[in-house]
Amino acid sequence: MNRFAWLLDRLAYEPRRNAKLALIADYLRTTPDPDRGLALAAMTGGLVFRNAKAGLIRALIAERTDPVLFALSYDYVGDLSETVALMWPGQHGANDVPHLPDVAAGLRNAGKTELPRLVASWLDALDETGRWALLKLITGSLRIGVSARLAKTAAASLGGVPADEVEQVWHGLEPPYTALFDWLEGRATRPEADDPAPFRPVMLSHPIEDGDFEKLDPAAFSAEWKWDGIRVQAVSGTRPDGTRLTRLFSRTGEDIAGAFPDLVEALTQDGALDGELLVMREGAVQSFNTLQQRLNRKTVTVKMLDEYPAHIRVYDLLADGSDDIRALPLMERRARLETFLGRLGSDRFDLSATIPFANWGELAAARADPAVAGAAADAEAVEGCMIKRRDSPYLPGRPKGYWWKWKREARLVDCVLMYAQRGHGKRSSFYSDFTFGVWRTTPDSDELVPVGKAYFGFTDEELVELDRYVRKNTQNRFGPVREVTHTIESGLVFEVAFEGLQRSTRHKSGLAMRFPRISRIRWDKPPREADRIEALEQLLPAGG
Repeated sequence: MNRFAWLLDRLAYEPRRNAKLALIADYLRTTPDPDRGLALAAMTGGLVFRNAKAGLIRALIAERTDPVLFALSYDYVGDLSETVALMWPGQHGANDVPHLPDVAAGLRNAGKTELPRLVASWLDALDETGRWALLKLITGSLRIGVSARLAKTAAASLGGVPADEVEQVWHGLEPPYTALFDWLEGRATRPEADDPAPFRPVMLSHPIEDGDFEKLDPAAFSAEWKWDGIRVQAVSGTRPDGTRLTRLFSRTGEDIAGAFPDLVEALTQDGALDGELLVMREGAVQSFNTLQQRLNRKTVTVKMLDEYPAHIRVYDLLADGSDDIRALPLMERRARLETFLGRLGSDRFDLSATIPFANWGELAAARADPAVAGAAADAEAVEGCMIKRRDSPYLPGRPKGYWWKWKREARLVDCVLMYAQRGHGKRSSFYSDFTFGVWRTTPDSDELVPVGKAYFGFTDEELVELDRYVRKNTQNRFGPVREVTHTIESGLVFEVAFEGLQRSTRHKSGLAMRFPRISRIRWDKPPREADRIEALEQLLPAGG
């Protein structure tokens, strides 16, 4: 456990990507099984412990420290694992330092009544860094600047193979990944899954900038709309005994089929479809807010199935029957996709239409006005467009030069800062999470009503200025939240960029922004000139 804790600690303080890769690779190369496989699983989100939650940690520390002192410390530090690791009254020597496999087995197998005693015994035995690593493992939020892709790349380096090859076999493996390491270190052949309906790593795109168009030949690319839904993979395959297995995966490989039986029933052909999960009513794509009524549910009622019918707008075909066709050029895959959807004959699936264009100027015009360019009544559900090389294979990850995304211009509104809260991790000493609002007229006077919250969009230098402003202009406190002075004549204005707007019963304003970020700090603008709620309501989609 101490060596795993050392690795996490080094990674948390190492800003350089290549140095992180070297640290992980060295750990995997010099650490025996199953420890290294469990560490790799922790870094890639592959360890989930049903009964080990943040509430357990809070309960344990509450029994051992003054609650007021803990609340003040947590507010200052900003990270639960770090706060508890520092405040825990350790009893070094009371127990043996646990090994990572024993910790993983204990967290997986211990019952709810046994787990608190077990975790407390480990915390007693470990030092501050070890306690921090253990608590990070329990909460599942490492926050060490390592993506799953980076960890897999480090593993791939053990065998000198491309990271894409590890991605190809990853979802057929289970921690501690003994078969993976046997292959990478030359003791066995590449592991192959026999799952008839496997998840295939998703191909992603790069944001396109104005300068990129000068390097790209429009004749080499096709374009289609980028829809405001959830990227999914619908997969069906036949087992050796003739029974069919159908799954619906999220972008990260989580099986969400249980919440979408209407789609599972409709996929009656063997194959793998890549597309966007939407809600369709009377042939029209509904808002993302409507789709949210179907997300994150283990089961759905008959009424919900009727009121929020699920639909997949298909972008790509990854497997046609038992044939894996990801290596074929995009246009060949698309031709086979049209044939596949014709055989399927279900109104739950349709083909994502291409956007005709001869040059980048024509595509820019289509992006600016999707309704005129072919999206018609679905235009409000368009986030922008995707630009794809016609000869591109379907590759895992985010390969450069094949796919690009060109989002529509963000909407801008001037809002007044209302509340601030400290961030987490490296931002735990700064007020970096900001709630802002716009003006609404009442019978007595104008009032500010909150419309969103953002914690990015500003530079580190601006963060220092904002933190100083919050501290100097605090007029009230509500636990960790500071209310900042906001009147007609006194306050701070943010120019806020956001992707969409929808009605909300959870906000006093009745509106909620999608993906808000602080575009500019308007030190020069008085609060009375900030926008009003009426201006935002004009940006609601038709019928919203």
